[in-house]
Amino acid sequence: MTTATAGTVDDVTAGSLLRGWRKLRGITQLELALRADSSARHISFIETGRSTPSRAMVLHLAEHLDVPVRERNALLVAAGYAPSYPETALTAPVMTTLRAGLDQLLTAYEPYPALVMDGMYDVVAANKGVGLLLEGVADHLLRPPMNAMRLTLHPQGLAPRIRNLGEWRGHLLERMERQAALRSSEALRGLHDEVAAYPAPAGGTSAGQDVPTDGRGPAAHPYALPFRIEAGGRVLSFISTATTFNTPMDVTVAELAVEAFLPADAETTAALQEAG
Repeated sequence: MTTATAGTVDDVTAGSLLRGWRKLRGITQLELALRADSSARHISFIETGRSTPSRAMVLHLAEHLDVPVRERNALLVAAGYAPSYPETALTAPVMTTLRAGLDQLLTAYEPYPALVMDGMYDVVAANKGVGLLLEGVADHLLRPPMNAMRLTLHPQGLAPRIRNLGEWRGHLLERMERQAALRSSEALRGLHDEVAAYPAPAGGTSAGQDVPTDGRGPAAHPYALPFRIEAGGRVLSFISTATTFNTPMDVTVAELAVEAFLPADAETTAALQEAG
């Protein structure tokens, strides 16, 4: 898999990192130059180290290469500049308003499940609706930091109760692989490889074990893949959505995502309202 890292420790320069991100995005020097209102010659000089980019130029190119906020800091440091984006713990006092807003959002979504994850899919907040899905999950998977991917795909987690495990597993693995590539994250690749090694349904990752007789299978929701899980003696069906912050100015905030599960049918809506 292509990464945006340099070949050796000694080769880690702003130019080599920018070249790695450009190749990862699959664009030429000329294409990048046109997007950034520069010239292919200047881009070439930056990548080879013949020209030292200004701080503004580093950030300008990073914007056009869609480099994540955390890695923009790495680019700045490699170019000899101070990082531009702080990384503030979510528990810090300055984050009080943000945490309150997230808690309010999660509570307002009840009784439907919703949670907040960081860049490694660790759950940093969740509402009561999520608790309804956790019956029978092994204690070690619930200890902080609770990881959403391990929790979902581990054989002692939700996996045994997911009716379309093959399809949902394939979706999650593809999602992690895509995010690992976009962020050039070895840590995410490690998590992907770990959960990919968990037992898969018979027939491979694309095979499902759900043969619905109630008309509520995937074919009933052609607009999105449903997440179908047994809970409380019923089969609940959800469509998931993920929300991130626009124009984040902090590494922590940039990597947060709110995952909300929308009931995919009237039966699930009724079951959750009854339980809530």
